[in-house]
Amino acid sequence: MKILHKPTCITCKKAIAEIERMKLDIEKRDFFKDPLSGVELKKIIKISEKTPYELLRKRDKMFKELDLANSKKTDSQIIKLMMKYPGLIMRPIIISGNKAFVGKIDSKNLK
Repeated sequence: MKILHKPTCITCKKAIAEIERMKLDIEKRDFFKDPLSGVELKKIIKISEKTPYELLRKRDKMFKELDLANSKKTDSQIIKLMMKYPGLIMRPIIISGNKAFVGKIDSKNLK
């Protein structure tokens, strides 16, 4: 199981603590220090069964600055923005097998 996170994110810290409490093997990756590639983002989008827009953090300051709520960006434009501004990516991202869970995670889904 992999968790893509930001160390200072409270939601990420809670998810990591829950996974550790469940004694599951976990590989952590700070995607601010080790950014996600376009290929990785596309894979996460596919296995999360969400659209790139659904994976955007609506509270992020870049979301507001770029006026993403009102812009008509294509999926590939959104992915490029996520690569440039990792703060736009909803977190944490937990990859377990061929599934990805994004944002607040229900630990029942991880077993």
